[in-house]
Amino acid sequence: MALDVRLATETLSAPSELERFLSGRTGDGAVVTFTGLARGVGKDGSTIESLTLDWYPGMTERSMVDIAEAAAARFPVSDLAVVHRCGDIVPGETIVFVAAAAPHRRVAFEAADYLMDRLKTEAAFWKRETGPAGTRWIEPVDEDRAALARWKDETP
Repeated sequence: MALDVRLATETLSAPSELERFLSGRTGDGAVVTFTGLARGVGKDGSTIESLTLDWYPGMTERSMVDIAEAAAARFPVSDLAVVHRCGDIVPGETIVFVAAAAPHRRVAFEAADYLMDRLKTEAAFWKRETGPAGTRWIEPVDEDRAALARWKDETP
């Protein structure tokens, strides 16, 4: 079982990450990926010019590893990858790439879903959007917390 967990300070290429994750893979029947993109429009319809993800070196990476290790313990996957951007991101750029490999598809889907629900609400990032009206901090919303609650019975 391999865990590839990285913080990216530069542009993140989902196709390159997928190629890397698939390289040499012959024993799995399923690979599920998720690619998160920076939006150019806020939930209130306002224009977003950039998204900034602040991080605390060491703490942010540890939070990502903890989440990936919990996924590996919970789901019988072969390998997991979590690559998350930090810093300034413009609309359309990749924020996060998650991949789960498993012998069967259901496990891979569930592991990727679990990873994203936990990353969205628990990874140590501080997010702010910048637009014509200025800058505002972004916090998880009720929908994010509800998605995470599905897993709470067994989430460490």
